[in-house]
Amino acid sequence: MFTELYSLYSWYELWNPVLLMLLILLTWLYKKAVRSVRKNVTKRHLFCYFACIGLLYIVKGSPIRIIGKDFLFTAHVLELAVMYFGVIPLFVLSLPTPLLQKLFWGYRLRKGMQLFAHPWMAALIFNGLLTFYLLPVFFNEIHRHSILSWILQFLLAVAALLMWWTIITPVKSVGSYSYFVRVAYVFLNSLLLMPLGIFLILSMSHAHYMVYDPAQYQLFSNINGIVDQQLAGATLKFLQLLGYGTALFFLIVRWGKEEEREDENIRVVQGIVIQLPEKHS
Repeated sequence: MFTELYSLYSWYELWNPVLLMLLILLTWLYKKAVRSVRKNVTKRHLFCYFACIGLLYIVKGSPIRIIGKDFLFTAHVLELAVMYFGVIPLFVLSLPTPLLQKLFWGYRLRKGMQLFAHPWMAALIFNGLLTFYLLPVFFNEIHRHSILSWILQFLLAVAALLMWWTIITPVKSVGSYSYFVRVAYVFLNSLLLMPLGIFLILSMSHAHYMVYDPAQYQLFSNINGIVDQQLAGATLKFLQLLGYGTALFFLIVRWGKEEEREDENIRVVQGIVIQLPEKHS
């Protein structure tokens, strides 16, 4: 397979050195930005940042991008799913809270983020856009125009950022929701994409994504248009559930720890319940 790819494309197209240079520049800017709050930068922030950069290059700078563009719908869905359920949340987690507080100090920016990152609005925008983008009737037309495809993928990235901001809530003054609301929000998001995933997985009559030339499937053994779209549906649901499942796990763990801290601040003295000041670490 890779031999055929190297015969059709140059190493420059397959490995995208321009993106690699941009990511190195972004890493330099990240280090410069967090220098002012270095006391608040933890190993978790650094791990999330470098994991984010690594995943971004894998899906946007490796042959996966070319395969997804010209050969396999599954590879394209893999690229999208890793971006929106892996890269975006890791990027949000890589930013220290004091740095974000400086960024959202302006009243207008803070109010705008609170509006567009509202749970239900963010959920509908992201899932609606992704469903629209992947529906065959729209995808076949969009995928023929590189600029239009790029614009929609950029809008999806912004929508995913707003969605994950609501789940993670890195700055309490810019959209702070209870753990119950955030857990319910994760469940809602997992349900909204279910119709699209079921449609892709159960489509066995014919191939819907005609933008991919059937002759090109010869590069991949045992894969045709129908199998391709079924694999794409399974890939989308697996990575979506992996991302949301991880978020749900950490939300429930933190929710439990917060409940324990609240219980520690309550003492019963001679039958009277009193509330003690919270402990500050």
